[in-house]
Amino acid sequence: MNILIVDDEPAIADTLAYALRADGFSVDHCLLGGDALERLAAKQHDLVVLDVGLPDLNGFDVCRALRRHSNIPVLFLTARSDEIDRIVGLELGGDDYVAKPFSPREVVSRIRAILRRLDREPRVSAVNPEKSPIFQVDRESLRIAYHGQWLNLTRYEYLLLALLLDRPGRILSRQQIMENVWQDGGESLERTVDTHIKTLRGKLRAVAEAEVIVTHRGLGYSVVGG
Repeated sequence: MNILIVDDEPAIADTLAYALRADGFSVDHCLLGGDALERLAAKQHDLVVLDVGLPDLNGFDVCRALRRHSNIPVLFLTARSDEIDRIVGLELGGDDYVAKPFSPREVVSRIRAILRRLDREPRVSAVNPEKSPIFQVDRESLRIAYHGQWLNLTRYEYLLLALLLDRPGRILSRQQIMENVWQDGGESLERTVDTHIKTLRGKLRAVAEAEVIVTHRGLGYSVVGG
């Protein structure tokens, strides 16, 4: 597994790189967000440890640029621990968020947890085409077709929609969705679920006007059963 650390503080990066190498990872390091985007385009990496406060590009901007063409896992590092920053990071497609100062061993543990979770992603959904004829789920490629058209979904949009499709007609609470998709059921992060539902609805409406994701006020969300 090859990890890219993007942090402009060499002491922090070196300490984390040492811990990762001791745990069997291969590690690359760069100081700037622009360099990170170039490296990620030129070389295969399995995960990015991305500092939010970079001197050239904000780490959130780097993640946003990455998500236009890549679903590589991203773990944010930041000197700020505000909840809003964590929410922004998750909504942009980040997989985890660690505030400085941190324990290098904890970061290594979180990286391993992310990679284990991603290994399980293809098995998240198993849609019965007879029950949901308007959807087709390709679990190997992590993609979903709606009315025969493949949707351009982020990893979390795929996981959320696949989870709902696997239980047609069943209401899932925000906490249940967080636990199954993000594996973080914190009530303070329920806005993340709402945001992803909103973007999913937009992508579905671009294909067909029918409303297939139903909001149950005070309860959660479901998809229309087939």
